[in-house]
Amino acid sequence: MRYPASEKLGIIRIVEQSHLPATRTLDQLGVARRTFHRWYDRFLEGGPEALADRPSAPSRVWNRIAPEVQDEIVEMALEQTDLSPRELAVRFTDEKRYFVSEATVYLLLKAHDLITSPAYTVIKAAEVFHTKTTRPNEMWQTDFTYFKIIGWGWMYLSTVLDDYSRYIIA
Repeated sequence: MRYPASEKLGIIRIVEQSHLPATRTLDQLGVARRTFHRWYDRFLEGGPEALADRPSAPSRVWNRIAPEVQDEIVEMALEQTDLSPRELAVRFTDEKRYFVSEATVYLLLKAHDLITSPAYTVIKAAEVFHTKTTRPNEMWQTDFTYFKIIGWGWMYLSTVLDDYSRYIIA
């Protein structure tokens, strides 16, 4: 159970003024001795203000890149727009002697809207193939796939199909 600073101070005062030993008083109050002594040490060092709850989260995450370094990466990306996130990560690591991964650079650039989508053309599938076959062996279709056989391993399947006759050639 979490106690506010005022209750912690009240418990400290009760233990200090009690005619019973501290251990017995703490047992009656239902407060662990170790917890009380931690509070009491803080109280002696910093007064009642030191009893306020402290955040349990660390002040700095161990793998977070400092904002200054992030700014340097973005600045380098703006100067050298022709570099991909992978190339940018390598160049930054080489020049600044500070390792950053390609994924980190990509996420940072994406957060700053510096990732451009690749230039591609969307092609819609047609209802029928535009080049119809008129005889066997004019056009073949192929497909490769793999599947796992439990207790044995991976099997690879490759098929070659004649487009006209729909006959499996190999």
